[in-house]
Amino acid sequence: MTVSYDFSGRRAVITGGARGLGRGVAERLRAAGATVEAWDVDPVPVEGIVPVGVDVTSAHQVAAATARAVAAGGIDMLVLAAGYGGTRRPVEAVTESEWRQVIDVTLTGVFQVCRAVVPHMRRAGRGRIVTVASLAAKEGRAGLAAFSAASAGIVAFTKALGRELADTPVRANCIAPAGIDTEFVRAMAPAVVEAMVARSPMKRLGDVAEFAELVAWLCSDACSYNSGAVFDLSGGQASF
Repeated sequence: MTVSYDFSGRRAVITGGARGLGRGVAERLRAAGATVEAWDVDPVPVEGIVPVGVDVTSAHQVAAATARAVAAGGIDMLVLAAGYGGTRRPVEAVTESEWRQVIDVTLTGVFQVCRAVVPHMRRAGRGRIVTVASLAAKEGRAGLAAFSAASAGIVAFTKALGRELADTPVRANCIAPAGIDTEFVRAMAPAVVEAMVARSPMKRLGDVAEFAELVAWLCSDACSYNSGAVFDLSGGQASF
């Protein structure tokens, strides 16, 4: 079921917006009338969406893209979907550079973009921020220690940011999804995907449209009393 939202006149920035969850969100917000910029290190043209090449680990690139977006009309909605899971391997086999790459893209990228965008939202007196973590933040994933740590960091960061913004009209919340049916997941080994499905009480992967629908609500005026909250999207898998 798709709920009707009217985001006409509002402007959204989606990091990691060229593919997967980010693209699904970009298309959903565009369909609701928003003007959407898809920030991505490898941007691709999508009808009705403005592609912007941005490496979220670069403070300079983030600052420049933010300045352009603000000059074009502001940023009313910010969805932080850029992330990198790394290669599945045990902790002792992870190199320092691999660890840093996962943390830099997945966690530090969230910080870089929020640090640049939040002051503009404060001054504008409005804004919605949605970060994207993972159920791995709560449960940990064997072979994905860096990604699990980065996801947990996003959860804690969003809780802190939500408290900082609670006395303003800006809201910051987080989604922690389990396995969602994206190109990234479909590229995994069949046994890994089968294990994801087996862990789900609903015995299936989530759909990108289901994820995007939750984001749309979190970006709407209906989400007014939540800030620093974490919303599981796990088909009943989350246990706390």
